Amino acid sequence: MASDSPTLRRRELAARLRKLRLESGKSIEEIAERLLCHPTKISRMETAKRAASLRDVRDLCGIYEVDARERDELMRLARDARQQGWWQHYGDLGIAPLIGLQDAASSITDYESCIVPSLLQTEEYARAIIRGLAPRMRQEVLEERLEARMRRQEILYKEEPPHFWALLDEAVLRRHVGGRDLMKRQLDKIVAVGHQSNVTIQAIPFQVGAHPGLDSTFVFMSFDDPGLSPVVFVEGLVGNIYLEREVDINRYREAVEHLRAAALGPAESLDFISRLSIQL
Repeated sequence: MASDSPTLRRRELAARLRKLRLESGKSIEEIAERLLCHPTKISRMETAKRAASLRDVRDLCGIYEVDARERDELMRLARDARQQGWWQHYGDLGIAPLIGLQDAASSITDYESCIVPSLLQTEEYARAIIRGLAPRMRQEVLEERLEARMRRQEILYKEEPPHFWALLDEAVLRRHVGGRDLMKRQLDKIVAVGHQSNVTIQAIPFQVGAHPGLDSTFVFMSFDDPGLSPVVFVEGLVGNIYLEREVDINRYREAVEHLRAAALGPAESLDFISRLSIQL
């Protein structure tokens, strides 16, 4: 896991600021009144939706009467959180938050029912998927999306990579995106990456029938820091959703457990995918 990830530092700072406020017994509205700002600003800082400025952190430390050592720690977190990750360059594409979370995660579980997970796609498969999903997309935008998608895959090969667990419905493996030859190369890549020690691939065959993932694909991300809750990413046509509420996390955690139990085992899954490739 990238312990110096600006995304992780931002979430850690948010959690600590919220903890300090709750311990002080003050409401968001009371703190906002002290800072002469709207309560929404405090709420967004405490949920990591907005980066806290150094001045904000300094003023909050004064309100919460923290000691010098903790103040210095919080100021350091604020500085680190405001660093720019490489993914910020792709902010206009709407995927920067997801890339930042994946870069910081210690574990990523990706369930897909229609397409191969982005972290496992070949470049030609990714190009075909992006074009298929948005036929009218300008070529320069497509190329930018493709560049970002392929660069994201580097997290699986860094010095301390997350554990990546892909849960793939059989439909993902049988859909001939880009034609038979392209799909064969894509299946072969899934098998090759699946042999890495930090990667687990499980296929969910059609005969499993109904299962908890039929109505939603998702990415479940966990972090080493026990003070940071997992995050679930759900992608949609009209926007992306990031879930952090305990009730939502528990629901998706249970879905992950059911899907892992229903799927073929990792070794059997790779054999299954290899056979599908041979049949193409």
